[in-house]
Amino acid sequence: QVQVVESGGGSVQSGGSLRLTCAVSGRTFAAYIMGWFRQAPGKEREFVAAISWSANHVKYLDSVKGRFTISRDNDKNTAYLQMNSLRPEDTAVYFCADRERVITTVQLVASMSLEHEHDYWGQGTKVTVSS
Repeated sequence: QVQVVESGGGSVQSGGSLRLTCAVSGRTFAAYIMGWFRQAPGKEREFVAAISWSANHVKYLDSVKGRFTISRDNDKNTAYLQMNSLRPEDTAVYFCADRERVITTVQLVASMSLEHEHDYWGQGTKVTVSS
């Protein structure tokens, strides 16, 4: 059974950094997409970043471009989200998700930011940024 586990959340001051880790177990092959989403208190969950299997395709939420970096290690079935210059508005529970269903490259690019295109989700890790 596939399990997705996030770690690395915590409390930091504005301008600080955190590195989130997403470890996937129960699968012997790398997922086509690995993504990060977040849900702030009282808000809908939103897309943050995603990366394709080969890392040739990467997508970010506009507000995190230049501050967050997504990466992955297929040998370890792990994805990372390096978050720098954190702001109070980045406060949220961060979820990792991945997709193992086969997908074409064209479909992948269009699907990376969509929740329903991801198959497995973690329980989330909380990030709190204070001003």
